[in-house]
Amino acid sequence: MNTIFKFIRKLFRIALIANVALFVVFFFDLDGKLLFNVVEPFLKKHYDSMERKDTLKAPYDMDKYPKYDFNS
Repeated sequence: MNTIFKFIRKLFRIALIANVALFVVFFFDLDGKLLFNVVEPFLKKHYDSMERKDTLKAPYDMDKYPKYDFNS
C-alpha cells in the first residue's frame, strides 16, 4: 500500500512540474519567440534564395493563357 502512495505522489509531482513548465512557456510566449527568432529567419533565407520566373518579362495576350514553365 505504501508503494502505491509513493507512485501516486511521484506521478503528481511530475504532472505539477509539467504544468508549471507549460505555464511558463505560455506566459512568456516562448514558443512564439522561438518561431520568430529561429524558424522564421531560416525559412526566409531558404525561400528568398529560390529562383523564380519573372512574370513581368512574359508577353501578355488577352486571348491566350500564359505558359508556365519554370525552366526559363
